[in-house]
Amino acid sequence: VQLQASGGGLVQAGDSLRLSCAASGRTDSNCALAWFRQAPGKEREFVVGISSYGGTPAYAESVQGRFTVSRDNAKTTLYLQMNSLKPEDTAVYSCAGGLYIGRYYLRDGNQYAVWGQGTLVTVSS
Repeated sequence: VQLQASGGGLVQAGDSLRLSCAASGRTDSNCALAWFRQAPGKEREFVVGISSYGGTPAYAESVQGRFTVSRDNAKTTLYLQMNSLKPEDTAVYSCAGGLYIGRYYLRDGNQYAVWGQGTLVTVSS
């Protein structure tokens, strides 16, 4: 499976943006999907993930209540709706996929075998 992220851009603080992550190739219903981000000079950070086993998504505290993840019915596209954006949300956002990842392990980037190229989100103050 390949992942392709898109939707990044330059916005002002308080604006909204929606990112998409399209999966192609051989997809698997047991695939967990997640968004990570990496700001300049900082380590990669977990944003949100959906477990291989369903259930509610897991969000990072920094985006809880502002970001919403969703998936289309065919489960081939993952969306990230980002509202009330802040300058500290500026980062390259990447989507990742991996098999049989439970909710407890979603935040661990090492669990994911497939990564899409990132899309840059810049939030100006």
